[in-house]
Formats: sequence, C-alpha cells, structure tokens
Amino acid sequence: MENFIPHHRRLWLYLLAALVMIYLVVPTLIVVPMSFSGSETLKFPPPSFSLRWYIRYFSLAEWRDPTLVSLKLAAITTLLATPLGTAAAYGLHVGNPPFAKVIRGILVSPLMVPVILFAIATYFVYAKIGLVNTLGGLIMADMVLTIPFVLVAVTAGLASYDMTQEAVARSLGASRLRAFFTVTLPQIRYSVISGALFAFIASFDEVVIASLLSNGETATLTNRMFMTLLSEIDPTIAAISTVMLMITMLPPVILHLLAGRRRDP
Repeated sequence: MENFIPHHRRLWLYLLAALVMIYLVVPTLIVVPMSFSGSETLKFPPPSFSLRWYIRYFSLAEWRDPTLVSLKLAAITTLLATPLGTAAAYGLHVGNPPFAKVIRGILVSPLMVPVILFAIATYFVYAKIGLVNTLGGLIMADMVLTIPFVLVAVTAGLASYDMTQEAVARSLGASRLRAFFTVTLPQIRYSVISGALFAFIASFDEVVIASLLSNGETATLTNRMFMTLLSEIDPTIAAISTVMLMITMLPPVILHLLAGRRRDP
C-alpha cells in the first residue's frame, strides 16, 4: 500500500491512454456510419441514411460467394490449427525437450517473418505442385500463420496451471490423454478458446496470401475487396467492413465477459 499512487496523480496517464485509444479506434469506427450512407460515394458524415449497401452485399453473388469461402476457410483452419497448436504447446511445456526454446522459436517464427515474403515463397511452391487457387492450399498456408497464435495463447494458460493436478489424475490410473482431457483442458479452456479465436480472425482477415493464392471460385472476401478498391470506390465496401468488424470483435468481447463472470465469486 505504501507504493499506491492516487488516481488524481495518474490523470496524465489516463488521458494519454484515452488519446491513444481514440487515435487507434476512431478511424476504424468511422466506417460504421459510412456503411449506412445513402450516398453513391463514401462520405463522412453521411448526407442521408439507408440500408442499400447491406442489401447489395447480401444479395449479390459476387460478394456473398467470397464471404462463404472466407468463412469456410477460417472455420476449417481454426479446427485444424487449434488442436495442433494446443498439442505443440502441451508437448513443449510438459516434455521440455532439448532445444525447447529453439523449437518454440521456429514454431512462432511466422509471426515475425513479413507475410509478403511467406506469400511469395508459398506461391512459387504451390505453382509447382498445383495448389494455387485451391481451398486446400489456402488452408495449409493459413495454418502456418495461425498455429503460432494458438501456441502462444495455450502456452500462457499452461504457465499458470498447476501440472500436479494432472499428475494426481495419472497416479489414480488415468492415462495421459484422459488426464489431459478431463483435468488439464477444462482448466485451460479459455486459453484454448482464445487461441482458436485468434486463429479464426487471422485467417478470416488475411489478405496478402489470399491475393496471391486465390482467385475465381476460391477468391476470399478480403481478396475481392482489395481487387474492387483497385478499380472503384464501392460503398458496399463500408458495409462489408462493418460486418467484418462485428465478426472479429464480438466473439473476443463475449469470451472476455464469460471468463470474467466465471472468475467472479
């Protein structure tokens, strides 16, 4: 208590944090009122309000089909990356193999390598084996980028978990696999879910790899948006951006509220 700093002496810090949040968040939120504009062009503030761009987005196949591709891609990538990333985190934490730090560094290296370099290298490899413009190729490429998110999230959860609880379960006759699913996993579930959400969002929002590896029927929503912006300023982009904002923001907020409620007495 001796080191407690009164709130009035930290007002400058609160003000600085508020200014940083405004600088980062407000430009993103401006797209929301623009998506309800009745104007033929992107204007802020909107001269009138309408749902025409949302109707256009959901009614046209040129936007609806890429959206379904992106959702399918993100869902499959998440279903594959989550167990693999969780297994890698658990194995490195429990097994503590030689060169564990090196192995962990290699696994998270996709987060440090510029995406454009990875996309170009992947494109040349895929071009030789015929995986360009295929959903399977996109899934494998996105898994390389999303597994590190799961690995980092689950590793953080395991760091605060007492492994002796699993050891007790195993001493009572449970196999390692059963002990993990019945004792360990329920207690690190929020870390696993967080990693899965990060994986889903990273795959759903990814544009660089999608721009090189997808086209035609396998074109993702972000790829379609990028190509449209190169030729025209379609206000439908604002409606799509708002929908994407909701898809990427609401699940983490809901998870945070649920986790906070479970921790409350």
